[in-house]
Parts: sequence; structure tokens; C-alpha cells
Amino acid sequence: MSIIVVGSANLDLVYTVEAIPAPGETVLATGGGRHPGGKGANQAVAAARAGAATTFVALLGDDDAGALLRDSLRGAGVVDATRIITGETGTALITVDAHAENTIVVNQGTNALFTSLADDQAQLIRDADVLVLQLEISIETVRVAAAIARAAGTRVLLNAAPVRPLPSELLALVDVLIVNETEATQLAGDDARDLFSRARALTRDVPSVIITLGSAGSVLLHRGDAELTRVEAHEVEAIDTTGAGDTFCGAFAAALDEGLDLPSAVRFATAASALSVQRVGAVPSIPDRKEIDALVSSL
Repeated sequence: MSIIVVGSANLDLVYTVEAIPAPGETVLATGGGRHPGGKGANQAVAAARAGAATTFVALLGDDDAGALLRDSLRGAGVVDATRIITGETGTALITVDAHAENTIVVNQGTNALFTSLADDQAQLIRDADVLVLQLEISIETVRVAAAIARAAGTRVLLNAAPVRPLPSELLALVDVLIVNETEATQLAGDDARDLFSRARALTRDVPSVIITLGSAGSVLLHRGDAELTRVEAHEVEAIDTTGAGDTFCGAFAAALDEGLDLPSAVRFATAASALSVQRVGAVPSIPDRKEIDALVSSL
């Protein structure tokens, strides 16, 4: 069993502040650091730390940020299938306030140039059991990766973030769509006025939808279901929510790859996400399998 993640990688510049600055305001940080990040890299590390054999496909620059990211991936046990080109690796400027809320500004760098898949990368998708995708790279690259996976019988998970309109050609290739509540609202449209109607609207295009709700947990709906399956969140004191959604996606993919059913995989991913928000940074906050199992078994 194996997972392949195709997506973005960034170097995160994280600053902790008492309050996120208002327009025109300058504030002094109470701390800061440089951490590996990017939705694709985060999800790949989360899957690997959750115990899955994981490969990551991305486009990195030939700079120190690219080298740091590759070292981070390999250190987490991820098989590195990235390509290196001349250019600047993606970066993200993140501020985190005293209530664990954050703002993120991304400079795409080489992620914006990730517009095709090499033959060997396409073969890696065919050989995998689960493909994990996000939307920080070209949507056409996402669609092509999903089409390769569908033709090979590889299961396709799409985390539709950052949210944008999704072409029907892509949605037709997705097995499980993962979104947060804001993303679900934007994708489902104005007529879907409650959580169930939003999820049901999304299942017109994909067989299964997971909507994450932060401290309220998450919901799952299969096409044709009459009601939502709810999974409660764990009660923890959040320090930094950066990367929590990516931790959820990677851990969910790992659980699914092991053969867990969707509700059980969501519960496993919820535990992983709860652990991640208690630490600062994206990749540095992602828990390992032993920690996740301990939290799951304690309930």
C-alpha cells in the first residue's frame, strides 16, 4: 500500500504576535522561525509520520529553501520525487496571534511553474494506491494527475484549498473531497444554506465529502445519505492552527490506505489534527503514529 502526494512546497516564515496587525499597523513579534511547509509537503509529511509509505511530487527552486525542504521531507521518511529548477522556491509569511489565529501570505515561487508531470512522476501515480491533491499548483496539473490516477485505479483525494472554482472535469475524477466550512460554502453556492445542504450539493459531483469544522470537529456525507456522519473534535488548547488541515488530510489518507472505512479514517485524522494545533509551525507540529495511536486509544 502506498500514497503519492502531488502539490506545493513552501518555506514558511512564521512570526508570533499578540494581535494580528490591522492595515497600516506595525507590531513587534514575540518570536519567529523558518519552517518547511506548503500544503503538499505538509500533507506528505503527515501521511508518512502516520505510518504510510509516501512519495511526494513537487517543483522546487535551486536555493537554500529548496534544499531545506528536501532535507525535511527525507527526514520525515517521505520518498522525494521532486524536480529542481533554477528559481525561487515558494515561501509563505505567517503571523500567529495569542488566540492561535493566523494570517498567511504565499509567494508561489516555483509552485506556479509546476505545470506538467514528468513520465517517471506519472508512473509513480499509477503505482500508488492513493493520490492526494490540493490547489496551490496549476489546476491543470491537478486534473492531469487525477486523470492518470483514475485510469490506473488509484484512489483520488482532493483537498480543495485554497478554494477556487473547480472544473467538472476534475470533480468527475475525485473519490473524496475534503474542504473546510468556508470552502464548502463557496463551492456549494448560495442556495445551500446549512451544513447538510452544502455537503449534499457537493456530493452531486463527488461520491464522498468531508467538511472540517475546526474545534467543532467534522462531518462526512456519502452521495445518497440521508444524514451527516459527525465526528467530534478533541478538547485541546490550541497554540497554532497552521497546518492543522493539512495534518488532517495526510493522516486521513494514511488511515484510508491502511483499509479503514471513512468514518474511522476521519476519527484518526481528527486525533492527528488535535495534536498538531498544540505546537507551532506546520511541519514541526505534525505528530507521529505513536502519538496519534495514543490519543485515539485514550478515548
